Amino acid sequence: MENLQHTTLGEFIIENQKQFKYSSGELSRLINSIRLAAKIVNHEVNKAGLVDILGEAGETNIQGEDQQKLDVYANDVFKSALINREIVCGIASEEEDDFVTIEGKENSHSNKYVVLIDPLDGSSNIDVNVSVGTIFSIYRRVTPEGTPVRIEDFLQKGNEQVAAGYIVYGTSTMLVYTTGHGVNGFTLNPAIGTFYLSHPNMEFPDTGKIYSINEGNYVHFPQGVKDYLKYCQEEKDDRPYTSRYIGSLVSDFHRNMIKGGIYLYPTSSKSPQGKLRLLYECNPIAFLAEQANGKATDGYVRIMDLKPTELHQRVPIFCGSPTMVEKAEAFMAKYPEDKNY
Repeated sequence: MENLQHTTLGEFIIENQKQFKYSSGELSRLINSIRLAAKIVNHEVNKAGLVDILGEAGETNIQGEDQQKLDVYANDVFKSALINREIVCGIASEEEDDFVTIEGKENSHSNKYVVLIDPLDGSSNIDVNVSVGTIFSIYRRVTPEGTPVRIEDFLQKGNEQVAAGYIVYGTSTMLVYTTGHGVNGFTLNPAIGTFYLSHPNMEFPDTGKIYSINEGNYVHFPQGVKDYLKYCQEEKDDRPYTSRYIGSLVSDFHRNMIKGGIYLYPTSSKSPQGKLRLLYECNPIAFLAEQANGKATDGYVRIMDLKPTELHQRVPIFCGSPTMVEKAEAFMAKYPEDKNY
């Protein structure tokens, strides 16, 4: 373990590049770009109370949500880092109306990868100093190299992802990612600006005692979710479980992966399609969950088997320790008519 803790993210990427079937170096450079952008955003998040970066930017994104100043800042930083390194042919962001084609760079249309990103998940928590994060998802393009990217490069099933991860900006800043060979977490040493391997081979416990859901929406949930919550709260066997909900997907998922638990964001009468985005949030989180011995479904179907139909598509998600997710699915299966999205 001592040797592992002295492994930097850069060293780890190089040492494990041979595991990746397209080991031409671009994926390593791409993750290094994300690492650089994460350090810049982390610096800005940490001084958010000292400069005029808090609050709303006065704009709304394509989903009709108020954009925070840090949303816009983080989006610009990650876009710049990815474009300037000349390693991606297209970017899709939760904060952009449409996907971005990389133009004006030599050979940019010849690059192999597209990145989908939620630049600052949970940004409404910034004003009250609660952990936020960045979520990213990487695919190989499906259209011919040398041509501009098209929408089909982004509307790929989650099982086509080549890498995914998140950065959590909290009491310590961590970058957690997978390329399909397990999940590893790296903690930033702020004194020297280097990420070190701190959480090798991260895995969900098979079961846990935490459930994470916004119970304030209880009356709007489908019956299967209501029944599962009653089960979680029942005094029987190893229950009741503990309710822990931060309201930042990255933070809730990260805690549950370490301690064991389930995260739920179901459909509701207020959000009949669900609220989280399939491409920027659910697919990358599902890839990480499965690589960490966990499970991720929409209550009925594996998340990574869903075929995206639009860039900003929303879906419900149940993810976490496999035994807990399977139990929730069993309750949902009693109400097949609730799969109405």
